[in-house]
Amino acid sequence: MLDINLIRENPEMVRENLKRRGDPEYMKYLDELIEKDKEWRKLVTRNQELRHERNVLSKKIGEMKRNKKDATNEMKKVESIKEEMKENEGMIRELEERKKILLFKIPNLLHESVPDGKDENDNVEIRRWGKEPKFNFKPKNHLEIGKNLIDFESGAKASGNGFVYLKNDMVLLDMALQRFAIDFLVKKGYTLVEPPYMINKRTYESMIGDPTEFSEASYKIEEEYLYLIPTAEYPLGGMFIDKVLNKKDLPIKLVGISPAFRREVGTHGKYAKGLFRMHQFNKVEQLIISLPEESWKFFDELQKNSEELYQKLGICYRVVNVCTGDIGKKQAKQYDIEAWMADGKFREVGSNSNCTDYQARRLNLKYREKEGQPPKGFVHILNNTAIATSRTMIAILEQYQQKDGSVKIPEVLQPYMNGKKVIKFY
Repeated sequence: MLDINLIRENPEMVRENLKRRGDPEYMKYLDELIEKDKEWRKLVTRNQELRHERNVLSKKIGEMKRNKKDATNEMKKVESIKEEMKENEGMIRELEERKKILLFKIPNLLHESVPDGKDENDNVEIRRWGKEPKFNFKPKNHLEIGKNLIDFESGAKASGNGFVYLKNDMVLLDMALQRFAIDFLVKKGYTLVEPPYMINKRTYESMIGDPTEFSEASYKIEEEYLYLIPTAEYPLGGMFIDKVLNKKDLPIKLVGISPAFRREVGTHGKYAKGLFRMHQFNKVEQLIISLPEESWKFFDELQKNSEELYQKLGICYRVVNVCTGDIGKKQAKQYDIEAWMADGKFREVGSNSNCTDYQARRLNLKYREKEGQPPKGFVHILNNTAIATSRTMIAILEQYQQKDGSVKIPEVLQPYMNGKKVIKFY
């Protein structure tokens, strides 16, 4: 969430930044928040005054009783003060709850380099890597190629649409991608973490953009009030709830491995063929916790890591700077890596995000100069998809397909597949 003090001190700057996102609802939320905050501060100040008045009267009543004087009027005033304070406290709690909801609904401030635009069609291409595959036959999509090892029909019967059974070499390919990404990042000094696959409400609300809007897109365990994680980013951030980190211990670099569970509510009309938009898939996630002044340096590092992975895989891709109309609410800036697919389109396989201090405020995650000193401020949190295996497998199957229906295995993955060089689907 945004810093309420920033909104109090620079409301017009916040307003102008929010306008870039093109949603007039944000202006309404901001105006209401400013009004509710004024009411809240007025009531808090009034209660402080009443508390002082009550204390003065209580002291006076004590003196009057010691001097055997009638303190009836003063005692009535104290009771009246208590009633007003109690009424105010109720309104203060209501205002605090509404302020919290409004802060959830107001997105992060955008970095100045985020391009303006309405939707994904306005994302700006930054660069391309690799050559688009050229075939001497009509290329097939991954569903046509892998139909004997990718079983959506059984997945739908057993669990529902968006679930799949992978078989034999497709399972090994999934696992190979995970090990490849993990080994690559561990060598770069990232700490490997396998997190819990379920998180509580506090963690969920801290890491997501707007929990009041996106909770329907996640799987929830009602009796326990737990959520199945949509990415390892969430529980990785949850490791640091209410912590104060020493400056010397930053940055913290993590690589998380986990399944990801997503209901994909609100994605109707978007590309969803086969493995592209799954309710369950495996993911290797990067997360960095840094000092505020260093976060943009690590944004570049995360981007470099992801591109190196795809370059080693030999996947043709492009990088886009995500525009104001497509970027997520928690992101200050976002780059997407999009891989070439058999229909000639580039589609997202991973995202790189700097969320600045937006998540850290909800996590109450701060840093200090030295042990024993008070907190200096909130850290910055960045996350990046190293490998989302389902979408990366699409790119491999469609870019490495052969005329006979087989698929070459990228050389860097062959050691993880017992030296196998080709997947045969027939």
